[in-house]
Amino acid sequence: MTLDRKGKTLLVLALVTVVAMAFRVSWNALRDVARAIGADDTAATLYPFVVDGLMALALVATLVLVGPDRTFALRVLGTYTLASLVLNYVHGLVPALHGQSVDWGRLADWDPANYALVLLATSLPVGAIYFGSDLVAKILDHRPDTAPAEPVPVCGPDTGESAHLPHTPAHPAEQPAIPAAQTPALTAPEVPSTLVTGRADAVRGTDPHTPHAVRTDGDDTAEETLRQAQFEEARLERMRQDARRAYAESAQAGRPVSARALGDAFGMSESWGRKQILAARDEEEPTRPQLRALDTAAV
Repeated sequence: MTLDRKGKTLLVLALVTVVAMAFRVSWNALRDVARAIGADDTAATLYPFVVDGLMALALVATLVLVGPDRTFALRVLGTYTLASLVLNYVHGLVPALHGQSVDWGRLADWDPANYALVLLATSLPVGAIYFGSDLVAKILDHRPDTAPAEPVPVCGPDTGESAHLPHTPAHPAEQPAIPAAQTPALTAPEVPSTLVTGRADAVRGTDPHTPHAVRTDGDDTAEETLRQAQFEEARLERMRQDARRAYAESAQAGRPVSARALGDAFGMSESWGRKQILAARDEEEPTRPQLRALDTAAV
């Protein structure tokens, strides 16, 4: 059964009423005990607020805190509740406390019991300062648990949705699907090498009626290795061309880059950058105008 807002409010009001009445009943006993241990009228009047007030604070802390902090608050509440019970019990056993006729520091006739009771009564205010400060600090530092994040939809056999890849539109433009058998394999870009050209000529030169040779795993592996090597060589050649172009542009601007800076820009070494600079300079040589000396006699 769950309570609505009105029911919870009535429950809290009932608790506050019971606590207030219990405090009023305990107030006389704690005040008389405080006078017996040497407190003046003002201190004796405030003494019950120290003991029972910390109990109320510990009760609030148990409702707010969780985990080990809540356990600590319950221990403080139990300890001060037991101490208040003992002092109220002593107040009921010693009628002299009611008329203020008892000597200072005398709460029991048996000395060991009297010493223990005086130590208990005098230590409660000091403990209230320590434990009250600690409980308030724990309450202020408490952070309620945040709501868990919504799970990201994952593509699976039982789900109709699929998770979108990052940096991709949620609904890309529809394109005609290409069957897996017709998907073109990754080939070397731009200029085909002589090995590829020779292989194509050999394929065209064969008789179309001759049976095809059986392909083996070794042939596929060799072709894949060759294709990867051609792709890597084409990529390196593009990088070299870009590096030479970058150096030529910097030289034309009057601020030629160094070999180290050129190599670092393309993730290569200084010697690689130096080779690209020399190659760029060699490419610029044929484009420079050639000056020839004229024969003055012929003129």
